[in-house]
Amino acid sequence: MTSRGARGPAIPVPIRAALVLAALWLVLAAGPARAVTVRVVDAATGRGIADATVVLGGSVLSADEAGRVRLDDRPGRLFVRAPGYRAGAFAADPLSPDQALPLVPFAPRALYLSSYGVGSATLRGAVLALIRDAGLNAVVVDVKGDRGLVPYPSAIPLAGAIGARAMTTIPDLAALVAMLHGRGLYAIARIVVFRDLPLASGRPDLAVRRADGAPLRDREGMAWTDPFQPAVRAYNIDIAVEAARAGFDEIQLDYVRFPDGPAQLRFLVPATQASRLAAIAGFLAEARGRLLPYNVYLAADIFGYVCWNLDDTGIGQRLAELAPHVDYLSPMLYPSGFLFGIPGYRDPVGHPYDIVYRSLEMARRRLGISPLRFRPWLQAFRDYAFDRRVFGPAEIAAQIRGATDFGSDGWMLWNPRNVYDAAALGHAPPS
Repeated sequence: MTSRGARGPAIPVPIRAALVLAALWLVLAAGPARAVTVRVVDAATGRGIADATVVLGGSVLSADEAGRVRLDDRPGRLFVRAPGYRAGAFAADPLSPDQALPLVPFAPRALYLSSYGVGSATLRGAVLALIRDAGLNAVVVDVKGDRGLVPYPSAIPLAGAIGARAMTTIPDLAALVAMLHGRGLYAIARIVVFRDLPLASGRPDLAVRRADGAPLRDREGMAWTDPFQPAVRAYNIDIAVEAARAGFDEIQLDYVRFPDGPAQLRFLVPATQASRLAAIAGFLAEARGRLLPYNVYLAADIFGYVCWNLDDTGIGQRLAELAPHVDYLSPMLYPSGFLFGIPGYRDPVGHPYDIVYRSLEMARRRLGISPLRFRPWLQAFRDYAFDRRVFGPAEIAAQIRGATDFGSDGWMLWNPRNVYDAAALGHAPPS
């Protein structure tokens, strides 16, 4: 018997050498990981899907124009996504040469529910009933809303410390997603990012400040956090990860920009066009990397004029820098937001079809990407900038027709009160 910690009998050198050689032979006999070529295909037509994204074990690969992608045949789950399709998950062991990985075509037609709306049985019930009756198939839900509140029991310590958990309208985030999926709906989690009153108030060191040192407040009295600050970025991505774990199909980042306001504002580093663009693109890249294990789509909401402007619109949003890091670009194409119109159309509220169609077409031409990379927000609320007209069935139908004629991957209707006109959706063509 040996004492505790004492060594056992030594293995003779010749035997040890033989064991090492045997192990080496097994490795050589097994050979390198076998590489196979698989095809990502449209489940309806069998045609290859160009530029699909395939994720295996943290490695990200892109399919070619025929949908082919070469990867190692190794154990794990194979995540496959492509704009215009439902995400797919497949067993990666074993894979057959030229194996087809089918994705189901899908174009979300969505209504929006705010943090308050999702917690109201009346508003939530009316929206879900309308989605059912109008043949829609998706819903956008705030998991961090316009006031910076996080309405579900988040495990992120910072959310509680800054008072972002002041209300609970979603008692169980995963249960909410399961309910939506049970109704056959595509679930989109909206996260308001850099406009964040609780974080700016609870952590003044992370807030945007005016030149005189006072905290910035926008026209609605909301504060902004600094996009250059790593802690701000990490906090919002942590919320996105919680939403992905809960089962949302897509994470949509809103207010993913710098504030528009006074020229002289204080940030962690000087805010030039180059630094703003790098900050927003870098944040999106960080979010995409953290979300890879969850097989969710990533979208960014952008100003409507970003489709037209060649600079960063003063807020860090330019098409060329945004597009590589997200699956979907979601321009807010509310005619009321086009205060100066667009070329050839000085009265935007009188031309809702042209605002939507021409803005999307301009963005597509500038980027040279598929129309399926776009899913616009459309106006379902009264005009506030021109003649106060109601956006009813005719105006909403015109916008939907503009998105459909363009070929976008569906559309989303925005009404901050979460009240939608059933007659307007009676005009909605299927996407």
